[in-house]
Amino acid sequence: MLRARLYLLFLVPFTLLCSLFAVTAGLFDASGRSGHACARFWSVWCLRVARIGLSVSGLELVPTSGPVIYMGNHQGNFDIHALSVAIPRLFAWVAKEELFRVPVFGAAMRRAGYIPLDRSDGRKALKSMKQAAERIAAGASVVIFPEGTRTLDGTLLPFKRGAFLLAVKAGVPIVPFTINGSREINPRNRIELRPGNISISFAAPIETAGSSEHELMELVREAIAARLEVH
Repeated sequence: MLRARLYLLFLVPFTLLCSLFAVTAGLFDASGRSGHACARFWSVWCLRVARIGLSVSGLELVPTSGPVIYMGNHQGNFDIHALSVAIPRLFAWVAKEELFRVPVFGAAMRRAGYIPLDRSDGRKALKSMKQAAERIAAGASVVIFPEGTRTLDGTLLPFKRGAFLLAVKAGVPIVPFTINGSREINPRNRIELRPGNISISFAAPIETAGSSEHELMELVREAIAARLEVH
């Protein structure tokens, strides 16, 4: 617990500083690349200070051009940092709309081109989904956690249908990934932080053309589960 509290003393001001840099850089760069670089820098140092190693496999399967949707399991808070470092291409996060209301941090997310998803009611959710699909079809690669939240015991939670509706609407390939080790480092709903290693394994892209959201859901779940280590 002490280790986690000491880490928070670093995380809060460092996050504010990186967010301010991202907002400022975004004023001169509309592409989102500057904001993405700030996010990557933030993640690299968050992992280092927390003494978390990262191993990545399957990068040769990730397309080097064209928009894709990365989908994988969600084990802990450090998944964000690990993926920011592991994914070699420019991408945006699809995140709940509430995060974009956080002062400075929310502005940095917008400058980086991240996509808000309003789930407060069905009509707003559909509108958000349509806007996100248009952004992806226009060339933006994104990361989504189809479980919608972090797992408690490491097993895969039921997938939310919205992520796969978005994939069908956008019509771009899905790249599944599997995260292992993150839950042991920082368990959900517990103030604990342990040094350790996070591994990320990418699977072959899954084409969305001609598939329903239910078919894609099963294919993605199988790809993630095949590499998942459940203790």
